[in-house]
Amino acid sequence: MDIATIIGILSAFGLVLSAIMIGGPLSIFINIPSILIVVCGTFGVIMINYPLKEVISLISIAQKVIFATGASAQEVIKQFVEFATKARREGILSLEGDVEGVSDEFLKKGIGLAIDGLEPEAIREILESELASLEGRHKAGSDMFIAMGTFAPAMGMIGTLIGLVQMLQNMDDPSSIGPAMAVALLTTFYGSVMANMICLPFAGKLKTYSGKEATVREIIIEGVIGLANGENPRIVEQKLSVYLPPSERTSFID
Repeated sequence: MDIATIIGILSAFGLVLSAIMIGGPLSIFINIPSILIVVCGTFGVIMINYPLKEVISLISIAQKVIFATGASAQEVIKQFVEFATKARREGILSLEGDVEGVSDEFLKKGIGLAIDGLEPEAIREILESELASLEGRHKAGSDMFIAMGTFAPAMGMIGTLIGLVQMLQNMDDPSSIGPAMAVALLTTFYGSVMANMICLPFAGKLKTYSGKEATVREIIIEGVIGLANGENPRIVEQKLSVYLPPSERTSFID
């Protein structure tokens, strides 16, 4: 679980709710028609803009923002040093048993290709194609949240215009103008909250995770190539450690 995301959501919404409640009751900021226009309208436009299958995948994509998974770069480097040590001592075929216990499908596939005896360049080409496909899927998910962050304020403005038209129809009753204007502005408020406190931050976090995952995948590619070439564990360690910031580099060889 990403603690930063949880803290950020609680902090942002907590501060907004606190500011609302200090100035008056929370109930005056709740308007069901406005919520329907913004939330349902945004998802409706997203379904126009993207295939239904991709829209449905938004749920699993959003879960990745909150429940971050995947091995760290340090863990992957340490694992490759252990693999290189064993392969150097017993041969690369000795890694067949270790591959079965690997949970990362990308890593398992790469080592499997090396064990099968493919040329290093062929392995690199296959894994880099896989990486490009992964980055494309991640970008599509991030782009959907950016699109939602764009459409939500627009739907809020549409809702505001609807409210203003309805308000102007009742100009003969001055006492109704204030409440009607407040309701009209609520849709703009909902659109801004949805865009700037949910959709765009989620898109930014997805981009960050995608970059980190791509780095781990690049480490895996170089590690697999090192195994295929039968390189010394220390050489493998040095090659892979360049992907880490200097402050995080350490010796992975016991």
